[in-house]
Amino acid sequence: MADREHLVYQAKLAEQAERYDEMVESMKSVAGKDTELTVEERNLLSVAYKNVIGARRASWRIISSIEQKEESKGGEGKLKMIREYRQAVENELKSVCSDILDVLDKHLIPAANTGESKVFYYKMKGDYDRYLAEFATGNDRKEAAENSLVAYKAASDIAMIELPPTHPIRLGLALNFSVFYYEILNSPDRACRLAKAAFDDAIAELDTLSEDSYKDSTLIMQLLRDNLTLWTSDTQTAFVLQGHKCTYSECLCDVA
Repeated sequence: MADREHLVYQAKLAEQAERYDEMVESMKSVAGKDTELTVEERNLLSVAYKNVIGARRASWRIISSIEQKEESKGGEGKLKMIREYRQAVENELKSVCSDILDVLDKHLIPAANTGESKVFYYKMKGDYDRYLAEFATGNDRKEAAENSLVAYKAASDIAMIELPPTHPIRLGLALNFSVFYYEILNSPDRACRLAKAAFDDAIAELDTLSEDSYKDSTLIMQLLRDNLTLWTSDTQTAFVLQGHKCTYSECLCDVA
């Protein structure tokens, strides 16, 4: 079995075993070969990092919620321990985000030859800078937000030219970019405009949707509509947590 084939199979085994840290390492080795990834390889890399970062984002939200409750009680004794624990999770988040951003900048984006893969990777770059901005403060937050905006705009510029409005990667980009505007830049108007334009453009060309991407595209369109309903509702607050999980939706970038 060739080295690349071996690494891909190793990643698939790790995915089945839910050993996502090992899955990341296998796919990083594939990405390090500086050649265009296949759609399958690209999605394996995305799934690996999505699971590694997703678990830590969930942990951070739970710990932050506990911290807020303890602050309202004035329990200084426990707060020190909670804050140290939150900081440890934030350090892990920074490490994961820095890792994939480095892989994207050094290997994946330079090796990307198709419009689809370029959009996919710039979207990924925007996503992981956004994840940094979720918990960062001060200048660190500002820098992460600026980097995320630049990456999302780069992805959007390419997507508008290279991908049809119904393409799941273009739709997923619009979904996540709108979440960025809503959550990170606190701009619900821009978030709604972007999400509505993407939804309307896709609806107008729904009859051209291929059977292969129908399920992915219509699912993301539903998420766009769900977010629009939430964001334009007079009864919902700008940022709501239910059971420590955000009520808005995002595309976790493992669509092809």
